[in-house]
Amino acid sequence: MAKSVNKVILVGRLGRDPELKYTASGVPFCRFSMATDDTWNDKASGERQERTEWHNIVAWDRLAEICNQYLTKGRLVYIEGSLQTREWDDQDGNKRKTTEIRARDMVLLGGGENAGGGQRRTATAEAAGDSSPSSAPTSTITDDDIPF
Repeated sequence: MAKSVNKVILVGRLGRDPELKYTASGVPFCRFSMATDDTWNDKASGERQERTEWHNIVAWDRLAEICNQYLTKGRLVYIEGSLQTREWDDQDGNKRKTTEIRARDMVLLGGGENAGGGQRRTATAEAAGDSSPSSAPTSTITDDDIPF
């Protein structure tokens, strides 16, 4: 029997500051967008091409609070998580659907005003106290794990 895998790894820049909210039962969650770039040389013209892909990220529990505290628009960040699709009815009764990345790990990369003096900050859903049943154990990412 084959095992299935739902894992997303992104390194990119935040498109906006995180937005921290709470569920009706008081569970914190944080949403933000993240841009990743893809570059290539066009075979026909030889010109360098670039495409930006935008990703919607959501973090829960203590990881949400950490993301809200340390992440800012433009910040370079490593996010590891899984794809999650949600469906809901909008205010007009129309069915809506979105796919987002549910963050499990977050690592601040590069410099910046909130980089903590160049120190590397790592947060995982497990270490941050995410007690939701869908939280899988994670390991801390080291410099050796990132291929650049």
